[in-house]
Amino acid sequence: MPDLVLASTSPRRKELLEKLHIPFTAFSPNVDESTEDGLEPSEVVMGLAERKARAALVHHPDSCVIGSDTIVAYGGLILGKPSGRTEAKEMLSALSGKTHQVFTGAAVIYNGQTHRFYEKTNVTFWELEDDEIERYLHTGEPYDKAGAYGIQGLGALLVKSIHGDYYSVVGLPISRLSRLLSNLGFSVPPPEA
Repeated sequence: MPDLVLASTSPRRKELLEKLHIPFTAFSPNVDESTEDGLEPSEVVMGLAERKARAALVHHPDSCVIGSDTIVAYGGLILGKPSGRTEAKEMLSALSGKTHQVFTGAAVIYNGQTHRFYEKTNVTFWELEDDEIERYLHTGEPYDKAGAYGIQGLGALLVKSIHGDYYSVVGLPISRLSRLLSNLGFSVPPPEA
């Protein structure tokens, strides 16, 4: 089997891919993440995932490369990572008591073929008090995460319910990814796992 490369150095994505018990290398693709206006959230995440995978493929041309990207969508807007405390507070206040969508796209490039897919998960927040938002901002957790929260950390305390793929909200839809990798010839999980 070829080497498997994750086009990300996100600790969360690395932990999730480790669950498949397939050896892999993490590579930071360092790509421009700007996108065109007017694209559907699904197209944004699949496009960015493919951009990351292609950037990593340049350095690992004989490997099977996985790219992934996650965004939060609410009220017709795409919420990426907040630029700072003010924007993070605005995002969390907007999501308070509401249901939003988390889109995670994946792109797997192997043997000259590109396979793209996305998962959409509905997440509902509790009604958040201002002091609750302030305490969460003080943790520092919101600033490097789409929508200004991390469901795998203290952000879980903000979440009332989730409908869809939890791991997709964390950043990598490993269930669907495992099936794709299996179809490409990887043993998931390998017999010795």
